[in-house]
Amino acid sequence: MNTSQITTSKRWLSPDDLFEEYGIGKSNQAKMRMRRKIPFCKVGRYIRYDRHEIDRWIESNKVEMVS
Repeated sequence: MNTSQITTSKRWLSPDDLFEEYGIGKSNQAKMRMRRKIPFCKVGRYIRYDRHEIDRWIESNKVEMVS
């Protein structure tokens, strides 16, 4: 994702948004939240993901290719 896309996209994502944009299924999101494997916020009963935190989380879990 380039910088212009980040600035024009909304920062806080719902579980549906995370699925649509990153392809992480809602049941997998729930499992990762329970295991504290994915960064999230809970506002009342609503789950929200900070796009910046998700991008950092993805980068930190990157597997380097060996050639």
